[in-house]
Amino acid sequence: MKASVWIASATFLMCSAAMASEFASEKEAEALVGKVVTAVKANKAKTYEEITAKDAKWIDRDLYPVVYGLDGKVLAHGQNAKQVGKELIDLKDPDGKAFVKERVDLASSKGKFWQDYKFTDPITKKALPKRAYCEKLDDTVICAGVYKR
Repeated sequence: MKASVWIASATFLMCSAAMASEFASEKEAEALVGKVVTAVKANKAKTYEEITAKDAKWIDRDLYPVVYGLDGKVLAHGQNAKQVGKELIDLKDPDGKAFVKERVDLASSKGKFWQDYKFTDPITKKALPKRAYCEKLDDTVICAGVYKR
């Protein structure tokens, strides 16, 4: 392989890797939900407070956790503190999908799952397709999602 082709290929691969790390991955979403589950079991009130305050240990680039009660009430939100305390069971995404209701239903029937919907990206401020990983814990569902770019 000529040196110029090798350099171009290596540059492309490095740029691709750098771009990929700019945004969270599905694996990171699963890990974050696991971390939240563990923290909630240890100290629910403190964990909810930290998440909603956007504590750096819970927010990573475009990745953040959200905790809902099984009634659709927001208990903690890593991007929008104004949603905490609101019942959003009827909230719909831009396509009309009642994603909170679906999320609660999936939590009740599956326990752990992935869910697709659209939501506003905190970086671009545009509604993008999103895939959230969620786990049911007692009477809550804990989620973190990645935007499909």
